[in-house]
Parts: sequence; C-alpha cells; structure tokens
Amino acid sequence: MPDGTNTGRPRTRIQQRNRDLILGAALDVFSLNGFRGSTLDEIATQAGLSKPNLLYYFPSKDAIHTELLSGLMDTWLDPLRDLDAHGDPIPELLAYVERKLEMSRLYPRESRLFANEIVQGAPRILSALQGDLKHLVDEKVVVIRGWMDTGQIAHVHPYHLLFSIWSLTQHYADFDVQVRAVLGQEEPFQEAPAYLKGIFLKILTP
Repeated sequence: MPDGTNTGRPRTRIQQRNRDLILGAALDVFSLNGFRGSTLDEIATQAGLSKPNLLYYFPSKDAIHTELLSGLMDTWLDPLRDLDAHGDPIPELLAYVERKLEMSRLYPRESRLFANEIVQGAPRILSALQGDLKHLVDEKVVVIRGWMDTGQIAHVHPYHLLFSIWSLTQHYADFDVQVRAVLGQEEPFQEAPAYLKGIFLKILTP
C-alpha cells in the first residue's frame, strides 16, 4: 500500500515522521552492520515500529538502502562542487580538506554507509560513481591541472591528490572507534584540521 509518495497526494505529518524514523533507524543499522548484515526486523525495532508498518512505507530492505544512498550522493559531492576555479588555489584546496573533514564529523553514519557500499562493490550506486562523481572529479582535475601549469601549486597527480584527501578525512568517520580508542580522552576533531591542512600545505606548496 503506498504512503502517498506514488499517489500524487502529499504525505501527512505522521507519514513523513514515520518515513524519517525508518530512514534514521536504517542509517544506524546499515552503518553498523552493512547491508548484508542488516535486517528489516532490526530496522523496525530501531525505529520503534512494527515490521508490517515499516513495509507500508518501504517494500524492501533494498528500497530503504537505495533511498538513503541516493540522498547521500548529493551531500557527498557538495564539498567538491564548492571548489572555486577562480579562487586562490592553495586556500581553496585546504578549504576543501576542511569541508571533507567536517563531513566526517557531522555525518559519521553516512560516511560508514557509503564506505560499506563501496566495499561491497557499489552495486546500488556504481552508475552514480561512474556518472555524477566521475564527471565532477574530471571537471575539478582540469582546474587543479590549470593551477599546476601556472605554477600556483606543486605538480602532483591530481586524481591521487583527491584520493588522498578523501582517505585521510573520511578515516575519522569510517574508523571512528579505532581513532577514539587510540586517542583516549582527546577529541579527534580538535587537532585533525590543523594537522591535515599542514600535510596538504606541504604537498601543494610549489
């Protein structure tokens, strides 16, 4: 039975609230257990709803997972979209590092959801990776190469530069338990911004 989405009628407040509950619960469960290790029963329990009630809104576990990922892709691409081709190159790239790190601080569950999907071979978002993500990265690589050609930043492999930024910033979300276990009482995001910006400043300075 549709919840209003496919009928042309707007959702009621209760319908929207329950959808939000389900998606929030699913984000918790998927980010902890991965897609294969998660069940509809776990998501329903986490949301405080019955399984039949959950199935009223989403027909399958795959449908919930796909909706979460489709919403996440836009959020994930925004920091790179904000890289300004007309800005000062090194500050622009360091600001991108900071935005990516802030994403890990604000959206750790989303980062782990994304990482789990990639580890599984990205079956639900491969087309987006090969489409929207690749097109955006290719566009920004042209900008970065232009900055290198004019001597404004050091010559480094632009794709691997971006991979390095992604891996170093997303580590703080994807391996949060490990990071916090090693640091103890120290807040990870207190010192990380200055440290990472220092690394990339050395890499990028001509």
